Amino acid sequence: MEILRCSHLTKTYGSGSNTVSALDDVSLSLERGSFTAIVGASGSGKSTLLHMLGGVDRPTKGNIFIEDTDISALSQEQLAVFRRRKVGLVYQFYNLIPTLNVRKNILLPVLLDNQTPDEERFRHLVSTLGLTERLTHLPSELSGGQQQRVAIARSLIYRPAILLADEPTGNLDRKNSEETIDLLKLSNRQYGQTILLITHDEKTALKADRIITLEDGKILHDEVVS
Repeated sequence: MEILRCSHLTKTYGSGSNTVSALDDVSLSLERGSFTAIVGASGSGKSTLLHMLGGVDRPTKGNIFIEDTDISALSQEQLAVFRRRKVGLVYQFYNLIPTLNVRKNILLPVLLDNQTPDEERFRHLVSTLGLTERLTHLPSELSGGQQQRVAIARSLIYRPAILLADEPTGNLDRKNSEETIDLLKLSNRQYGQTILLITHDEKTALKADRIITLEDGKILHDEVVS
């Protein structure tokens, strides 16, 4: 079942002779429960695409549908709510709130929505991610790998339609990088979580089931990993 579809996405900056095209007529779809990697050189448009799909930025042209909602037609207020509830985001820099402990950082999207946390899901997530003994710690008391685990847990707590990960291992050593990707893969298999991963690392991309290669803002290759 299709969970995300974008049609003829274009993103340009500037005007006239100074126009720069970051995305050029990109169309793709993702199936529910899929694990897809997007690769490409710096400046290929991969992070721009992820920001469009996550509703962080808007396309110049084109449409983006997540669970049949055209997010490119939502107001800023509607988009903020939709993004919080339906889109999990994991970045290279963990973006944790330094004054909140691990428990509150993970539950932040739920608390911002004035919802009651699903304690059973919370316990299962922190156990799976190895964070049970760290719930009262502040981010400054955690290693980089542990902080990224907290960021992953926060992105999954609301059962998002899709999890978007932008170079999530870029700030980690090889061991923690491998553990982070393995945890994303686990969430894909265990929770059926749909994941779109941005990476420049070919070895990391091979953990996905599908690899899309961007070049100069266009899809160059789209292949299923055997």
